Amino acid sequence: MEPPIIGIIGGMGPQAGLDLAEKVIAETTAAKDQEHLPMALLSYGHKIGDRSAYVFGEITKNPGFAIASVARTLAELGVRVAGIPCNSAHAPEIFNALTSSLKDLNIRILHLIHETIRFIQEALPSITQIGCLSTLSVHRLGLYQSAVERAGLTPIMPSNEIAEHVVHRAIFDPIFGIKAKSAPVTPQARDMVLSAVHTCCDLGAEAVILGCTELPLAVPHMPDVTLIDPARALARALIRETSPHKLAPL
Repeated sequence: MEPPIIGIIGGMGPQAGLDLAEKVIAETTAAKDQEHLPMALLSYGHKIGDRSAYVFGEITKNPGFAIASVARTLAELGVRVAGIPCNSAHAPEIFNALTSSLKDLNIRILHLIHETIRFIQEALPSITQIGCLSTLSVHRLGLYQSAVERAGLTPIMPSNEIAEHVVHRAIFDPIFGIKAKSAPVTPQARDMVLSAVHTCCDLGAEAVILGCTELPLAVPHMPDVTLIDPARALARALIRETSPHKLAPL
């Protein structure tokens, strides 16, 4: 029997889709090419409006409908389970528009933020103080803050000033931001992300969620801080939901 195809809705930003695909490979138990799982990555960023701009009311067209169009194309390829490596796309108004548009199709979109919390509970069960870094839209909507609280954990949030002028700028600045230059990330963007991580730790965080899929591109590892990568959590969830016997141990 053919293994199920893992679907990735990319383009938000483009490097994040590739990063998720790489993490699916890294989290798969396989010894040769033929033992890896089939994946379909569609990166149609030119068709999908900016999620943060929509949340802030700067554009009126809900990006969820464009994301759903990409999901339909994946469904036509035989994909039954897919993920979106973009935290802002999981803002309720966007994610609900997406899922409502797919009710007639046999395809399921895993929820990145929910899977991140599940990963924390499974991989880091003794940690209770969780720093949350994200785009300004995710920060203002409190998506990670509320998810962490629902799990019975304590969210450690940076100030609004740091969220806007450090984290958000590190992602979106048109000159040095990660969306503008992701391969490699600029030293300025990397230093800003590092600064925000250390701020969370100074506030008592035992681990820090890099709650924008661009952030781990800047800081994939830190020797003295436990970083939580939502893309890794989503990669493991996609394997678990399609071919659980292929999921590498934590």
